[in-house]
Amino acid sequence: MDAVDRKILAVLQEEGRLTLTELAQRVQLSVSPCHRRLRALERDGTIRGYRAVVDPAALGLNFEALVFVTMRQEDRETLLSFEDALTRIPNVLLAQRLFGDPDYLLRIVTADLAAYQQLEDDVLSALPGVQRLNSTLVMKRVVNDRSLPAS
Repeated sequence: MDAVDRKILAVLQEEGRLTLTELAQRVQLSVSPCHRRLRALERDGTIRGYRAVVDPAALGLNFEALVFVTMRQEDRETLLSFEDALTRIPNVLLAQRLFGDPDYLLRIVTADLAAYQQLEDDVLSALPGVQRLNSTLVMKRVVNDRSLPAS
């Protein structure tokens, strides 16, 4: 990956709906070489997809919590079952396995505190291997959905 590829990535992370012609102008290439580079970045998995960034409030998702999960059991089968179950909960926006204690960090959105409480009581606490859930409520997003550094 060279500096031009990195520039393409930086521009697309900020404005993913640019036309190929606009992208080529921004990175100072003609359309054909820009198109070849873009397709190569898509083909090799560097660009994994395109999507819209939606305001959670527009969907009525005004409550966000960070949940630290400590597992009771850490055998392979339990961890895989837990992780698989997380992928089927639409309110879980992010799930990361951590070194040390706690074992996982989840980012969860719901409509409000009552909806979050119901999700924690009825769904999260019943997931395979869960020993403890420790929730921290998000007061304000300071840095959110930042582009990856491409330089």
